[in-house]
Amino acid sequence: MTLRFHEIAESRHRILNPLSADKLGLIGRICTAAGPTRILDLCCGKAEMLCTWAAEHDLSGIGVDISDVFLAAARQRAVELGVDDRVTLVHAHAAKYVQQADEQFDVVSCIGATWIGNGLQGTLELMRPRLKPGGLVAVGEPYWIDPLPVGMSVLGIAADDYVSLAGTHERCAEVGFDLVEMVLSNTDDWDRYVAAQWSTVDEWLRQNPHDADAGALDEWIRAGQRTISASTVAISDGECSSPQHALSRCLT
Repeated sequence: MTLRFHEIAESRHRILNPLSADKLGLIGRICTAAGPTRILDLCCGKAEMLCTWAAEHDLSGIGVDISDVFLAAARQRAVELGVDDRVTLVHAHAAKYVQQADEQFDVVSCIGATWIGNGLQGTLELMRPRLKPGGLVAVGEPYWIDPLPVGMSVLGIAADDYVSLAGTHERCAEVGFDLVEMVLSNTDDWDRYVAAQWSTVDEWLRQNPHDADAGALDEWIRAGQRTISASTVAISDGECSSPQHALSRCLT
């Protein structure tokens, strides 16, 4: 899916992950429990996490995203919550930004976007240099309860892209991180994240039938619906049973 498809499908989303506001708040309380916190949020999207945490806790930080559309919404949200003096938003490719930055942070996060490092382990390696000693990494990554569900190839997901929960722990440990907390997305979280995209895209297509991307966007949304229908509970259980936000400390 192109970046524009994301921007259209999630134009009404405030949180660009299968995550409720309550769970977002819970993760914030965990990450800020030690006191004043500075965070680097990679692929921050509309920066709902960064902005709400800054409003509710003694927190400041930087959000990085490649989408001008999402960052515009993020800046508006920061002003709305009165935290624009504590939140810096940067338009950049997250992997390139984190490699060039020199500041270290109490928390480094990358929620649902481990593609920036070609997978979980590569993303953890990218995040490591930006983390203060004893700091927390917050990373979102699905895991499988059962073997690879039927239909995943339709979505371009390979058999080894994700592993079991135990395998996910092992992948973290192999690159020197210890899992210390976890907040799970459930089926309701995934339903609201995905199904809300369908209604948003449906309305956009009716309003923009002659747009150059209308046909491709329509096919994308329908393919996603067909895949879920064909795979039924297999896809839902596999993706919904995921530690979307695993909190780790670097051991090395």
